[in-house]
Amino acid sequence: MSALSLVEILILSRGGQGGVTAARILAAAAALEGMYAQAIPHFGAERRGAIVRSYLRISDKPIRRHSSIRKADSAAIFSRKILDVVDVSQFLRGDTVVVNSSSPIRVTSRTYYVDATGIALKLKLVIAGWPVVNTAMVGAMAKALGIASLDSVLKALETQFSGRILEVNKEAAKIAYNSVREVTS
Repeated sequence: MSALSLVEILILSRGGQGGVTAARILAAAAALEGMYAQAIPHFGAERRGAIVRSYLRISDKPIRRHSSIRKADSAAIFSRKILDVVDVSQFLRGDTVVVNSSSPIRVTSRTYYVDATGIALKLKLVIAGWPVVNTAMVGAMAKALGIASLDSVLKALETQFSGRILEVNKEAAKIAYNSVREVTS
């Protein structure tokens, strides 16, 4: 995590991909690491497939700010196709982005990618024909952005899921945590 006492992260997802839930899981994982965290959903009359913004604040001190984030330190893009319609740079003051992509794609000077869709499909994390990539993206974001350890992520998943679906989501987070890569060229 950044040396800043307050880190602000933007999550851009499509309705149905689990971006809001991902923010909650990462906030819980950060709290397990002794940090303060806020997960803030931002949506109106969204529908499946519409772009949804979620915000995540993490700090080593109590967070007094309770608004949406205008310029984030980093971002996570849950669908590579979002980059075709949204200029992510307009929402960033930092330079780190994590993208759900099966191949390297440079968005900023520090871009990470993980095949969250492939992971979701492999593990059959699909609802109504849509791969649910949130837990894979949680694992990738936790590692790439330094938000939390894999152990904290796995414990935080227990706040959202149970039974067999918990185990499958834990596996998605583990695979992504271990396979997220920085774009080097």
